[in-house]
Amino acid sequence: MSDPVRTFRHHRDVPESLWRWPNFSPAEIACRGTGQIKLHPEALDKLQALRDRLGKPLIVRSAYRSPEHNRNVGGASRSKHMDGTAFDIAMSNHDPAAFEAAAREVGFLGFGFYPRSGFMHIDLGPARQWGERFPVRATAFAAETPPAREALADSRTLKGTGAAGVATVGAAGVEVAQEVLAEAQGAVLPLVPYLDTLRWLFVALALGGIVVAIWARLDDWKKGLR
Repeated sequence: MSDPVRTFRHHRDVPESLWRWPNFSPAEIACRGTGQIKLHPEALDKLQALRDRLGKPLIVRSAYRSPEHNRNVGGASRSKHMDGTAFDIAMSNHDPAAFEAAAREVGFLGFGFYPRSGFMHIDLGPARQWGERFPVRATAFAAETPPAREALADSRTLKGTGAAGVATVGAAGVEVAQEVLAEAQGAVLPLVPYLDTLRWLFVALALGGIVVAIWARLDDWKKGLR
């Protein structure tokens, strides 16, 4: 005999003894509009099985919806979300094809594809599907663990901003020195024009550092799009 479906006025009312899905919380499964939650053990067991099979987090965009909230968001009049048997999962950290295959293997039957919004709908059925599948990725999906970032001390961006900071401080220091020396004895006055040149040199270094920092950020951004 399967576990009964239970409804709670708010996800905070769910007893800890009833919650057996370690990778999810009642707040994730609850209605986004009311906080109400319907525990459908079979659906949640399949969601946990999918999480275990994929080995990476599932970002739940929408799970249970109260009838009121379902109307407010324009959901279907007989949406499976109101039964607690449907989940909208973000594809930001999943390959859609691999996700769909795994979801079918653990027992999900209904599939809705929303590539423009970046999520996939899955439910317990009946078996059906709608929407256009996600386009095939040009490159393999990134690994779960991202490659090590460049050391902070070696970062091009840090070097650029660091150079800009040092040069800016240097320019300010030269300006102060110039004002002090201008009031000094006449023997020092011949050095003042050279200090003005030095100040502009520091300003040029600061601008160069800023350009390097901006270039590094743009280059990293372009690499992230590949």
